[in-house]
Amino acid sequence: VWRKSLLFNCDGFTVYDASGDLAFRVDSYDASGRRRAEVVLMDATGTPLLTVRRKRRLGVLAERWVIYDGDAAADTEAERSNSKPLVSVRRHRRASSKEKALAYVTPLVPASSSSGRRTTAEAEASYVVEGSYGLRACAVRDTHGDAVVAEVRRKEAVVGDDVFRLVAEPRLGATLAMGLVIALDEMFAGGQSARSSS
Repeated sequence: VWRKSLLFNCDGFTVYDASGDLAFRVDSYDASGRRRAEVVLMDATGTPLLTVRRKRRLGVLAERWVIYDGDAAADTEAERSNSKPLVSVRRHRRASSKEKALAYVTPLVPASSSSGRRTTAEAEASYVVEGSYGLRACAVRDTHGDAVVAEVRRKEAVVGDDVFRLVAEPRLGATLAMGLVIALDEMFAGGQSARSSS
């Protein structure tokens, strides 16, 4: 993963697979370093795969991002309706420096309301992100079995934190793992606040 867009004057990510082929990209024309309300993960050809959208609630300090399948900001209503919410990523507010949790990942599952309409309900968190995103040393763990399903690691022989490795187990998948990296990057403003809090 390279924390740089291939496009000139853009902010984003360029991600290569294990064979060295371009796998994903993120291109944002807002290179101000501020948190964005929405980031789209694309494949190598520019097809939107996921949308990572920041959710704010008045009067609540919790920071939460929702990852949608496809382009949740598409131009047409039909394209937007095909974009389903997959998971919610909530930043953990640390009470002490000994806590390892950075964020909780909760699947968004369809549920029937009492009126019979389909709604989206949050289930119990299925994954916890632990470690330090700022130091590029964190793991996504299954809360039910404690297995590591994805890891962000420093890349050997690379100075700085703009290039790092993302290793994802098939059950989480590389696309969703990269969506989580985008959410972490937005949460920790490029890693600066994560570095100071770890």
